[in-house]
Amino acid sequence: MNYYRERHCPARGEAPACLVPPPPGYRVHVPWPESLHKIWHDNMPYGKIAERKGHQGWMKQEGSYFLFPGGGTMFPDGAEQYIEKLTKYVPLKSGLLRTGLDMGCGVASFGGFLLKENITALSFAPRDSHKSQIQFALERGIPAFLLMLGTRRLPFPAQSFDFVHCSRCLIPFTAYNGSYLIEVDRLLRPGGYLIISGPPVQWKKQEKEWGELQAMAESLCYKLITVDGNTAIWKKPNQASCLPNQNEFGLDLCSTDDDPDEAWYFKLKKCISKVSLSKEIAVGSIDKWPNRLSKPSARASFMDNGVNLFEADTQKWVKRVSYYKRSLGVKLGTALIRNVMDMNAFFGGLAAAVASDPVWVMNVVPAKKPLTLGVIYDRGLIGVYHDWCEPFSTYPRTYDLIHADGINSLISDPKSGKTSANQAAPRNFQFIYGHFETGM
Repeated sequence: MNYYRERHCPARGEAPACLVPPPPGYRVHVPWPESLHKIWHDNMPYGKIAERKGHQGWMKQEGSYFLFPGGGTMFPDGAEQYIEKLTKYVPLKSGLLRTGLDMGCGVASFGGFLLKENITALSFAPRDSHKSQIQFALERGIPAFLLMLGTRRLPFPAQSFDFVHCSRCLIPFTAYNGSYLIEVDRLLRPGGYLIISGPPVQWKKQEKEWGELQAMAESLCYKLITVDGNTAIWKKPNQASCLPNQNEFGLDLCSTDDDPDEAWYFKLKKCISKVSLSKEIAVGSIDKWPNRLSKPSARASFMDNGVNLFEADTQKWVKRVSYYKRSLGVKLGTALIRNVMDMNAFFGGLAAAVASDPVWVMNVVPAKKPLTLGVIYDRGLIGVYHDWCEPFSTYPRTYDLIHADGINSLISDPKSGKTSANQAAPRNFQFIYGHFETGM
């Protein structure tokens, strides 16, 4: 199950403590939105993808730039045409869908071109023979993350994505007793959409796999919306899982002691997770974008004093961001800052406060903290779980601004009390560390 390609960290004390130098000729990144279409070649002088995938419209070199025509293996004519095709079956332009997970994304052109529809797709891919596809995506200013679906749950909360997309991601969804499709089901919000383009959908010599995928989706009570060429689209039911039912895969519900939100170094399960608030956080029940950004969701209401904490956090970060811009001179809202990381995001208040700026924010919720990441996704924002005693899964020079509120609590080893340095990979970057009084 590709364990060897999953996240691995050096043993304690063996991690390198050195800075990664930029390549020769490195310069300040091309500003957004121009960077969606081109980046400096010398910032990432890796031509393998251009050589292998240029004919499919992924990228090509031209002079001192890498250019991105917007194509992909399953949409060589461009992501925009592909998105128009999907829009016939999936409400991508109504505000109903906001967060997506793009699995095996290549250089993330699909996610990049969805941004103009006010949809934030978190694109991920492993470090495979293409080497730097996620680094290219981040250099372009597209939300992306280095990740592998292998033996563990992905580091996201349950029922968080409005849709999940796979364009020739080559994930064997029904293998290993359906563990991968079960994980997709854990992540997909009720009423959400599963979009698979490429193998095994009506693919020559993969008739067996295609039949198994259809049968397993039916066992989960997913509704098949369409099969259009090599693209299949399903809709997850709005209500709680229809299991247990009679199915050939032996699918059943997880036990009551399963926490579906637990996802940091947590092994994949072969059972369907139960979430108590499925109906309340379903697509169609949760507010449309942008209203969902400022409204506490059912998940927040379920937490002790959650609504009051949510509203206080929202108001606090409106004030702080104004202070950052006005008094500290942080260039939020300008072309200098595109990729932002909030190392201790809580309810995503910082990201909400900059939602109108031309930035995207990776909201990080420490794995040892209260797991508020589900509320962040309910707001229409994105993020991951992480333990800051370990390196973050990204490449050098991929964030423009790294923000931390209460950093000491994030990097202190609970046993030794020592702190560990971590290169979170700035490019032309600023770092903001704050521990503010309540009134600020």
